[in-house]
Amino acid sequence: MMELIFVIVILGILAGVAIPRLTATREDAIITKARSDVASIRSSIKTIRARRVLEGNPGYSPSLLDASLTATNNSAKDSGPLFVGILDYPIQAKNDKNHWRKIASSRTGVETYQFQINGSDSVDFDYDPVSGTFDCNHTKQSTKKNCAKLTE
Repeated sequence: MMELIFVIVILGILAGVAIPRLTATREDAIITKARSDVASIRSSIKTIRARRVLEGNPGYSPSLLDASLTATNNSAKDSGPLFVGILDYPIQAKNDKNHWRKIASSRTGVETYQFQINGSDSVDFDYDPVSGTFDCNHTKQSTKKNCAKLTE
């Protein structure tokens, strides 16, 4: 009988330690996936820029990362492929946690994308075709909190 009590106590201790670690590991995996996506997008932008310079065609390109989707303000694109213009294997848009979506295009050509980390946290990224940058929107309060997690 004492052995059974010891086994139950040991299993309880192991469960108390393991379950919180599994939850943290899942969120770490989501952040790592998003960081990988950001790195791929930025690398592709720079590769296309270098190719254009070698061809004697300076300037950042493409002007649209995904010409097939032209979201306007307050009209998000929650389905279809994203980053078709630069990635060999586009990312599918979805308005759900752990997914990307395009949330806006401005008249100046700046495109805004959003990665939803979980149900309440998201990070907005702006692509500026003039400067060739794909970076977090540091001015939005909800984005500031997670921007460093995805870009540093």
